[in-house]
Amino acid sequence: MTLVPAGPYLAGEQNRVDTLSAYYIDIHPVTNADYAQFVQATGHRVPLHWQDGQFSADTADHPVVFVDHTDASTYARWAGKALPSSEQWEKAARGDQGDLYPWGNQASVVKCNVRESGLRCTTPVNRYHSGASQYGVYDMCGNVWEWCRTESTTGRFVLKGSAFTSSITRAAPAAMNDASASMMDDDTGFRCVLAVD
Repeated sequence: MTLVPAGPYLAGEQNRVDTLSAYYIDIHPVTNADYAQFVQATGHRVPLHWQDGQFSADTADHPVVFVDHTDASTYARWAGKALPSSEQWEKAARGDQGDLYPWGNQASVVKCNVRESGLRCTTPVNRYHSGASQYGVYDMCGNVWEWCRTESTTGRFVLKGSAFTSSITRAAPAAMNDASASMMDDDTGFRCVLAVD
């Protein structure tokens, strides 16, 4: 995890000034290997694409997918953490200067795994060094959509960051997306946060 300090940041597509307390956020999305430890410790259901209850060895460091909001929240509680609010997620991605993307203000498909990258699948969570945010957080654009704890409407939760299935035009961290809490797909995962006491 890495520290996101307290203070103001620019939020949303209107760049309104908002302020957050300090918190820690996972540098990478939760991986298949991370999630396997949780499954082993708790007996929680495995993602449906795992064969015979196991992830493919070559995807250990890829983000876990086919997890719904309850799966993500349950993992976060088990780990002693929480899902980020949409505001926490966005500040970690855009930094305190409110850049359009984690790396600056120009869209770049070489800094993230989006549809235009042509990969058509998840990638290791530490692949895109040049796409990391001001706070050193990876995959805030592309690879997988990430669940947030912020409820958009009853039973629906915010998703951030876009995925390998999405156009770069949807990758801006200020952009809004949401889904039913029961949705699970091959392009949706999560990361966690921890409050600073």
